[in-house]
Amino acid sequence: MKRHYDFLIVGAGLFGAVFAREATDAGKSCLVIDRRPHVAGNIYSEQVEGIEVHRYGAHIFHTSDQAVWDYVSRFATFNRFTNSPLARYGDELYHLPFNMNTFHALWGVKTPAEAKAKIEEARAPYAGREPRNLEEQALSLVGEDIYVKLVKGYTEKQWGRPCSELPAFIIRRLPLRFTYDDNYFSDPLQGIPEEGYTAMVERMLEGADVLLSTDYFSDRAAFNALADRVIFTGRIDEYYGAKFGRLSYRSLRFETETLDLPDFQGHAVVNYTEREVPYTRIIEHKHFVYGTQAKTVITREYPAAWKEGDEPYYPVNDETNNALYARYAALAEKEEKTVFGGRLGLYRYLDMDKIVAEALSLSRRLLGEGQPICAGK
Repeated sequence: MKRHYDFLIVGAGLFGAVFAREATDAGKSCLVIDRRPHVAGNIYSEQVEGIEVHRYGAHIFHTSDQAVWDYVSRFATFNRFTNSPLARYGDELYHLPFNMNTFHALWGVKTPAEAKAKIEEARAPYAGREPRNLEEQALSLVGEDIYVKLVKGYTEKQWGRPCSELPAFIIRRLPLRFTYDDNYFSDPLQGIPEEGYTAMVERMLEGADVLLSTDYFSDRAAFNALADRVIFTGRIDEYYGAKFGRLSYRSLRFETETLDLPDFQGHAVVNYTEREVPYTRIIEHKHFVYGTQAKTVITREYPAAWKEGDEPYYPVNDETNNALYARYAALAEKEEKTVFGGRLGLYRYLDMDKIVAEALSLSRRLLGEGQPICAGK
């Protein structure tokens, strides 16, 4: 460690790693610290039985931004993986996203015209009403068959509440595709690093000093004194001691096991849409990179209510929490030394490509202008 740095970066996830790379390349010194015992944050992956395991859920990099794709490709070779999850309802299997394969399995229709007519028939009893909750919103969009089998149970597990108690705005639309294309994302650039995300992030962090298993809040004043600027990617409400109240988050729990067989489900991701099944999906990691190992590793993913001490995975961007975040953001704009970034610092759900773009934008502004600017402004 040096005695003093240009930047202290709190969080060794993707946002922090991209900023550290740009700052280091600009000749700046960086100290990166993280509470966890590893780099890469929620995209951390590690080898088990020769299989790269995504420890915090499936992460598929996808983007329409060629510049972002070119940037991450400097640090990793991406395979051609296409995200095309399956949905299991009882003993029935359906293709996602909702497309002609899904509609054929549901109703036996074979053409887009037949599928559109069936959906109009299904949603007709609910059309023309002002939806009072998520359930009514979904029924007005797709009707009962799709809602019951593919939306209701999965959504209730994700949010921990009945759909009839969730606000309608959570589902503003449900994408319906009238082609036999199972590609979940519409982005043309998509894949997974062949050596795993951890190796990619480690390359981004080369040249920076990194301290793991290190809690910024254990001695904030001492850490702040080590650098001219602080890039903070943790919870913005925690940074301010939750002085206005805690923001809400959803968390996840993972159960991972190694199985002594070459294949478990024949697919990378299978969603379980029944409410009675406690997990939302099973991930079989070897299928992300077309593995042929003798064994396989699977992970069951369970949504969970968040409480202090748990890992916050998803901000709950409802009206109440957004208003609360605005109060913290107003404090952040007055900071002279600390700049906030990342999903938790900005209290926004951001896909990985958007994280990279935000970090690059911040680095250009801070390194180019030398002014304290809050990411996302």
